[in-house]
Formats: sequence, C-alpha cells, structure tokens
Amino acid sequence: MLRWLITLLILANLAMFGVVRGMFGFLPAARGGEPHHLLQQVHPEALTTRAIHPEEAFDQPRVGRPVPAANVHASPLGQ
Repeated sequence: MLRWLITLLILANLAMFGVVRGMFGFLPAARGGEPHHLLQQVHPEALTTRAIHPEEAFDQPRVGRPVPAANVHASPLGQ
C-alpha cells in the first residue's frame, strides 16, 4: 500500500515538474491574456505624500494621549 502511495507521489511530482518547465505548453498565467491589468497598475513615481493636519487624523492613534472621541453624528429616527 505504501509503495503505491510513494510511486503515485513521485509521478505527481514529475508531472508538476513537467508542467512548470513547459513540457505541456505554456501556463495560462504565463501569457499576457489580461492586458487591462497592466493599465490599472499604480506607478510609484506618480505618487506623492503630504503631511496630515490634526483635524484630518482623527482615526490615527496617538501614543501617550487619551483616545479622541469618535466623529459620529447621531439624530433620532423619524417615525
């Protein structure tokens, strides 16, 4: 029983080796089949950073200070 399992695993490894090496043709992911993803990429050279002001940073943690109140507006439900 164990011999058959080992043989099966060796054959499966050989088959996957052949797939990765391209013996059965190219993998679908290797081809450029979805060019629209290239157009949606983020270009890091176009990104800029800026400092945030304290009023914009209400959800940022402040170490050593009390937690600020949540910026939530509540009103009674109309009936």
